[in-house]
Amino acid sequence: MNRILYLVVVALMFTLPAWAGDKREEIPGTGSLSGRVTDKGGAPLAAATVYIPDLKLGVITDTAGYYKFTSLPSGRYLIEVHSIGYKTFTRIVSINGPVTQDFSLSDEYVEESPVVVTGLSKATQIKRSPVPIVAINHDYLVSNLSTNAIDAIAKIPGIRAVTTGPNVSKPFIRGLGYNRILTLYDGIRQEGQQWGDEHGIEVDQYSVERVEVIKGPASLSFGSDALAGVVNLIPTQPAPDGKVLGNIMLDYQSNNKYLGGSGYLSGTRNGLEWMARISHKQAVDYKNKIDGRVFGTAFNETDASASLGLHRKWGYSHLDLVLFDDLQEIPDGSRDSATRRFTRQIYEGDADTVRQIVSDADLGSYHIEKLHQHVQHYRIYSGNSFILGEYGRLQVNLGFQRSIRREYSHPIAYKTPGLYLQLNSYTYDVKYFLPEFDDWNVTVGLNGMYQQNNSTDGTEFVIPSYHQLDMGPFLLAKRSFEKLDISGGVRFDTRRFNNAALYTAADPATGFDKPVYGADTAGATRQFYDYKKTFTGWSGSLGATYNFSEQFSVKANIARGFRAPNIAEISANGVHPGTNIYQLGNPDFKPEFSLQEDLGLVYSSRYVVATLDLFNNFISNYIYNQKLQRTDGTDSVDITGKNTYFQFVSSRARLYGGEVSVDIHPIKALHFENSLSLVYGKNEGVKGKPLNDSARYLPFIPPTHGLSELRYEFSSKSSHLVHAFVKVQMEYYAAQNRAFLAYNTETPTAGYTLFNAGIGGGFTNKKGKTIVNVYLNGDNLFDKAYYDHLSRLKYFLFSPTDTHPTHGIYNMGRNISLKLSFPLDFSMTKAAG
Repeated sequence: MNRILYLVVVALMFTLPAWAGDKREEIPGTGSLSGRVTDKGGAPLAAATVYIPDLKLGVITDTAGYYKFTSLPSGRYLIEVHSIGYKTFTRIVSINGPVTQDFSLSDEYVEESPVVVTGLSKATQIKRSPVPIVAINHDYLVSNLSTNAIDAIAKIPGIRAVTTGPNVSKPFIRGLGYNRILTLYDGIRQEGQQWGDEHGIEVDQYSVERVEVIKGPASLSFGSDALAGVVNLIPTQPAPDGKVLGNIMLDYQSNNKYLGGSGYLSGTRNGLEWMARISHKQAVDYKNKIDGRVFGTAFNETDASASLGLHRKWGYSHLDLVLFDDLQEIPDGSRDSATRRFTRQIYEGDADTVRQIVSDADLGSYHIEKLHQHVQHYRIYSGNSFILGEYGRLQVNLGFQRSIRREYSHPIAYKTPGLYLQLNSYTYDVKYFLPEFDDWNVTVGLNGMYQQNNSTDGTEFVIPSYHQLDMGPFLLAKRSFEKLDISGGVRFDTRRFNNAALYTAADPATGFDKPVYGADTAGATRQFYDYKKTFTGWSGSLGATYNFSEQFSVKANIARGFRAPNIAEISANGVHPGTNIYQLGNPDFKPEFSLQEDLGLVYSSRYVVATLDLFNNFISNYIYNQKLQRTDGTDSVDITGKNTYFQFVSSRARLYGGEVSVDIHPIKALHFENSLSLVYGKNEGVKGKPLNDSARYLPFIPPTHGLSELRYEFSSKSSHLVHAFVKVQMEYYAAQNRAFLAYNTETPTAGYTLFNAGIGGGFTNKKGKTIVNVYLNGDNLFDKAYYDHLSRLKYFLFSPTDTHPTHGIYNMGRNISLKLSFPLDFSMTKAAG
């Protein structure tokens, strides 16, 4: 608690000067920006958004198309101008005193290259950045069917998810995931218990406005856990100055009777910003035509957030609070062999052989079972940017997160958690943006975190309690030479890790294991040993983009990544509830180092946009999980006979592949979008040791994935219908025969094709104001029964002794979704000109 108070005090030290008002001397080098937004014919565009990403500042044009920013710091900024139905316009504008800049938007078939901010020295268009990065906007997120924040981006080329049912998804980028991918929320690293197979991302999906994904280790801003890439979930930004805006979203999905909803309200006046949101979703067990309803996949999640912010001449300051609370069932796969019906554990220990068949009423109920996970995540963070006049800009982001995970695994003493983890994370991120000189943009920074994880309050102990300190200084640089853009940087990471020894013994009152200390350790089981180690490593990146013309550009990048082993890989020794696994770690692991080369081609014309991204990634000391076997070739299981032994091992690994996309726009209203992504993962073993042929491929490598979508967009003023669309979609997944077959760790997965469709649009009132947006989507329309190669439920068989490959749990069947989105605007119109 003292550390929490300390962090709040430190955050207030940075934010209180902001809230004290603007009474200090005016900072030299401020200016303003104003002008008008029109179409190519000169007609004004009302309600267009003019946004400055580097300052997190935006305004909306009035009815005459005028906009105005006051008190902007001097500098060169990339300006984005958006208006629905028009191509986004971007331009770099120099601010020094009063500046007038008009913008003319064109009504074109192809959208402009998005602007991104994640891991870069300043806001940059994707087409000019050599770092392999993709941006997913809010229109995509809201107009497609998804069950959580990661599932929403899992169809993007190069991005997949390892799933444990519909509400637990972990991001994978080009065949790599877990602690190799750093998930950010509003630029702040997300810290839960990422090492766990069935541990999802604790984020409210309805709060996410857009997503930026870096593929590979090219980002040097984030350190160890970003070796495979970064997923930045960017929440809804505060309303533009002078506006009070909001939204109410209602969401229903047919397969698991999903009920979801979210509402927020946000306002800004004279630079003072505020926002509040509350969300909820719940579902029964999902179903498919083979398994029926899948017992243990229901969930009930409630989220809330609030923020305050202030923009002044000296910069901006934000203070945010985010709450996440999820009751999540996790299946164990147990079924009656004769009827294939799911069974429920009702007794402890050896008596677990007697199970109860789950009734249809229970399968269709929103009631959460006694055996479930309760995951709570609390986050408070402060983002601050200080303009230092001619000396540049200082950005300071501080955060505190508390993750509480309780996994209830005792059917009799069901209020006693088996696994009980409490993780406190204190994060810091300081960046100094030097003044631009000779067109160079240089950033130096220092970031990291301190973590304290307590694992001793439950009855099952898979990882020890530990302390961890991360620190990483870095330097980023970027320069543009007309058609050539170059960028790069260097970073050095240090991770100091310390976990405590633990002895356990049976509690005579309950029969469950409990920690023991001092004299009580005599005769007790030593679960974990004391362990201290410091991991260090260099990482770096260098890349360039050459724009041969406005239509064609070539990118190349080479990057070295670093990752220290996580707690489970080092020290795990116990049963992990919800996985059917007895996990073993290895304290002798060395850090992973990767070397990735990227090559990209981009072509954009009036009718066609085509991209090709290729990569080759070599990783030394690659850590992965493999099943252990007895000498007779059968699975090695613990004394209960229910949990299979797995142990982390390491070797050399090579991953290579790429993504290609071709979007054809023969007319403005018609879009034919196609993409194909593939990745090969080769296990190159340990030098000097022979490699079994069944172990030559890496685990969890997604199969080749293709997607084709035909979409028609239209509006009808007479019918009060705007920005409407109708689409059909085909998803193709090739068979994955390049599986890690050794020790029966993985099995091949058959290919399959899914067909999806959707229709949506906005309905307006007589004044042309949108009153509701409606989205109707259907996934897996033909109710195909299939196994996703990255679904953990594929391996949840009838019993621990079952080896039949079709006895795993199939993925979700047909699912129809209806979303209603009600935009709210309580603003009073005021002319900006």
